[in-house]
Amino acid sequence: MSDLGARRLVVGVSGGSGIPYALAVLRALHHLGTETHLVVSSGAKRVMSLEGGPQLSDLTELAHTVHDDRDLGASIASGSYRTAGMLVVPCSAGTLAKIAHGFADNLLARAAHVTLKERRRLVLVTREDPLPRPMLQNMLLAHDAGATLMSASPGFYHAPRTVDELLHFVTARVLDQFGLEAGGFQRWGEA
Repeated sequence: MSDLGARRLVVGVSGGSGIPYALAVLRALHHLGTETHLVVSSGAKRVMSLEGGPQLSDLTELAHTVHDDRDLGASIASGSYRTAGMLVVPCSAGTLAKIAHGFADNLLARAAHVTLKERRRLVLVTREDPLPRPMLQNMLLAHDAGATLMSASPGFYHAPRTVDELLHFVTARVLDQFGLEAGGFQRWGEA
């Protein structure tokens, strides 16, 4: 893979609650100088408007390139466009189902399909609880297809005092999956 492809990540944001996780990951990637290609689902845009937290402009200002989720002709829809992989944070149950079953009706799902097809790293950060049987089955299908499933569940051994520290924990664990160092992250057993 070219050096550029190794420093390029696709970031998908779907309609699950937890947009602050997406913002934290994008901030960390921006700080690391990683080229990010952002695609935000219509469901995520709706969640943003309802939750009143980070808004679309907060995410897009941190991305190198922003793609319309309806644009199935975008660069990230093709396997010939080299990337180091993709992450979806948060990954809604609906997006998980699309990825697990190869239903690529929007750019986010198509980019995830391409990532699996090309055997690149795909990390899906789910946030829903409790987990019904269909979601568990979809998680297993996505895993068996090559995706890494993570829950947006921070640890507490580092004695976090703020919400930002909780977000940073999940961000650091997500970036670990791509061999990237978030910095300022206290690992288990490290002082």
